[in-house]
Amino acid sequence: MTQTLGPVMIDLAGTELAADERTLLQHPAVGGVILFARNTENAVQVRELCQAIREVRPDLLLAIDQEGGRVQRLKEGVTRIPPMARIGQQFEQTPEVTMRLCQDTGWLLGMEMAACGLDLSFAPVLDIDRGLCSVVGNRSFSSDPLAVAAMAGAFIEGLHEAGMVAVGKHFPGHGGVNIDTHHGVAVDERDLDTLRQQDLVPFTQLAGRLDGVMPAHVVFPAFDARPAGFSPSWLGMLRESLGFKGVIFSDDLSMAGAHVAGGPAERALAALEAGCDMALICNDRAAAVQVLDACEGMTSRRAARLRYARARPDLDALTALSRWRRVHAHLEAMNSD
Repeated sequence: MTQTLGPVMIDLAGTELAADERTLLQHPAVGGVILFARNTENAVQVRELCQAIREVRPDLLLAIDQEGGRVQRLKEGVTRIPPMARIGQQFEQTPEVTMRLCQDTGWLLGMEMAACGLDLSFAPVLDIDRGLCSVVGNRSFSSDPLAVAAMAGAFIEGLHEAGMVAVGKHFPGHGGVNIDTHHGVAVDERDLDTLRQQDLVPFTQLAGRLDGVMPAHVVFPAFDARPAGFSPSWLGMLRESLGFKGVIFSDDLSMAGAHVAGGPAERALAALEAGCDMALICNDRAAAVQVLDACEGMTSRRAARLRYARARPDLDALTALSRWRRVHAHLEAMNSD
């Protein structure tokens, strides 16, 4: 029988588990914890924090945003990964070499995060860099949708080699707006045919290989007046037309782009009713408590499948792996160029 989890992912205040957080984690609606930079000092401390969480709730999904570049929450004791655009810039000249590096990067990331006690990183970014959106920018592999699909596919293969799941974001594409949805409501006026030929290409090609997807807090009024993460139409397309069978995570419901759906509880219920399996509520403890109480009794069966299922690699033994040494040296050198 498949286990179930609560449908809410919450955050923590610091580098150790506080007494009130131990109580909060026992709320039945909690299904996961996401770590931010404030929760990370180094790899050993993160491993200890994950162990402390699992002592309270061994079933929870433990996640982090560890894409590389400017979105790398844990920096000490692990590889400094360059932005994906840096990795992808040689794709046109040397596609095979670049694809191999993407796969190696996914593998290294998966091995390091698994060794730290985490179940998943919210990666890869499948957005297209159209030169408009500063919040995407060099987090994207490329401005070419087919190149993004190819390189992200190799990255996913590497994650899977390491026994870690892949979560693509931000469906159906965040690259066509110039507003950061952390701070405002973003509207993309393009029609569906244009999106199918551009931003949707990576999601369409990789839907069958992704274990999770995170939709964007972006409104596409030509298709639906609601942001994608609150839209049964968009999430229904993801499930039905694209054939995605994995877990749908809302983006952080504390972001300004989500406030169109109402207060914290209303946002979470709207996201879950639209088709999300797990709602993220971060950086607002009072809002998280409201969301947990509103979601009590609700469960997610899909999310439990994303827990890391292998024997975890030993953090101290990674350096003994020749592949890790080679990839680590390459990526660190790319950061210093």
